Amino acid sequence: MLNVISLVLEVRKVDVEAHFFTNEYVKALYTNKGYPRYDGQAGTRRLWFTSDSYEPHGDFLFNKLLDLEDGRLKDMDTTGIDVQVLSLSSPGLEQLDASVGVALAKSCNDELSKVVKNHPDRFIGLAALAPKRPSEAADELQRAVKDLGLRGWKTQSNYGDSYLDAKKYWPILSMAEKLDVPIFLHPVIPAIDELRTYGYALAGPPFGFGFETAMCMMRLMVSGVLDKYPKLKIILGHLGEGMPFNLSRMDFMHLRPWLVGVSKSMKKPSEYFKNNIWVNTSGNFHQPAVTCTYQALGADRMLFGADYPYEDMTKAVQNIEESLISEEDKEKIYYINSKKLLRFQY
Repeated sequence: MLNVISLVLEVRKVDVEAHFFTNEYVKALYTNKGYPRYDGQAGTRRLWFTSDSYEPHGDFLFNKLLDLEDGRLKDMDTTGIDVQVLSLSSPGLEQLDASVGVALAKSCNDELSKVVKNHPDRFIGLAALAPKRPSEAADELQRAVKDLGLRGWKTQSNYGDSYLDAKKYWPILSMAEKLDVPIFLHPVIPAIDELRTYGYALAGPPFGFGFETAMCMMRLMVSGVLDKYPKLKIILGHLGEGMPFNLSRMDFMHLRPWLVGVSKSMKKPSEYFKNNIWVNTSGNFHQPAVTCTYQALGADRMLFGADYPYEDMTKAVQNIEESLISEEDKEKIYYINSKKLLRFQY
């Protein structure tokens, strides 16, 4: 194990999926009368995404989410992670009351900016927004990037009653394109009732997370959003939420002559993957899946991700080291691609 890690310490590694909480965010989740919300305390704490889907949050996980200093840095050093790209952890601000979400976005982004400035060579930040007030969210994204130095926006895969392709959210997309910063499209509990029938077991990471996020991404493609904003940059986690496996199948409507014109998109989904979309390697430590993604998209569209603290960073590194990816391409995935995409200098 140590030999594997020591071999890759020479290559700088940027983890583009690392999550955190703030105390104010936790308080808002405890006091929220609807969903999402926290209940219980140490040993019994649960994060309820909806009335039928919750995730246990033991102290180990909870404390690591709140730790943005010594403990986190020690974990990074132990595993050879040079930089974490920090984003507010699920469930996010998207489904909170808009007035609460707008205020929380500002405070979370302010706190994240301070952490990044305290450790400028170790952390990069992605903004949190409350998109149900799109104009204010677009302004906050501009403030977060221009004034606070954050490098993009992390958003959830649904907003409870809507998805990111809805035209009311286009001002935020327009701002992201204008600022030339990426959008990290992250999973959350599905909005579709049938995907929550068996609670978190169906709705969470085993299936529902990936399904919901892939659907949101597909909606962005087939709706014509990426034709309206052709310079948008989108990051998907977990090896692309299964989409690289289905890349050819997703082009169906553009390849069958009797279906031409059914989609509003000008390009095939596979073309958007080559121009607008990057995928990270977080949370799917299955070598056939790594190989499929590598062969389907190529190393230039891949980023290293560990999904800290939900996943083991050591396994995330091993996942790349044990793959069929060339040493040159590993360096792209670990470091070079994220440096280009997030435009940091070190």
